Amino acid sequence: MKPIEIIQKYYDKRSRCYNILIKHSELVTKKSLNVAKKIKHLNPDLKFIKEAAMLHDIGIFMTNAPEIDCHGDEPYVCHGYLGREILEKEGLPKHALVCERHIGAGIKKEDIIKRKLSLPKRNMVPISIEEKIICFADKFFSKNNEYMGKEKSIEHIKEQLSAYGKESVKRFEKLLELFS
Repeated sequence: MKPIEIIQKYYDKRSRCYNILIKHSELVTKKSLNVAKKIKHLNPDLKFIKEAAMLHDIGIFMTNAPEIDCHGDEPYVCHGYLGREILEKEGLPKHALVCERHIGAGIKKEDIIKRKLSLPKRNMVPISIEEKIICFADKFFSKNNEYMGKEKSIEHIKEQLSAYGKESVKRFEKLLELFS
């Protein structure tokens, strides 16, 4: 399976959105593999991590995020479950779950209901070690111009996650504990 070929089915490789997605995904993949090497004793699947980390944001083109050249109709928070739908159609159900479960530090059904998010009413929290690694690594890199290519500090990540509530920050802190 070649993640770039799948991405190119949905993105014009000459577009700014494609270039942002690829650069971000490469950074997340590299960080994910570095994290996985620190926890070899948990037997993370490195091949799967390489593939899924490259595909985790495939749904962004369907969202309305003009600052990264995405001109879809859905709110950005929806890119995870939209990516899941894409990858399920591609016959990649495990990769699809990474898409859905990497948003924030995972989103619980109660939070979706409480915050009235435009998401399916179900738990979207990383479960497998590979899902947790990719979710964690993704928090360190942004797609916007100001931070593109720069790794964020732990404090900056926590500050950003606090917008999603204390539970989101706690889930990130648990990942930080696991991977430190």
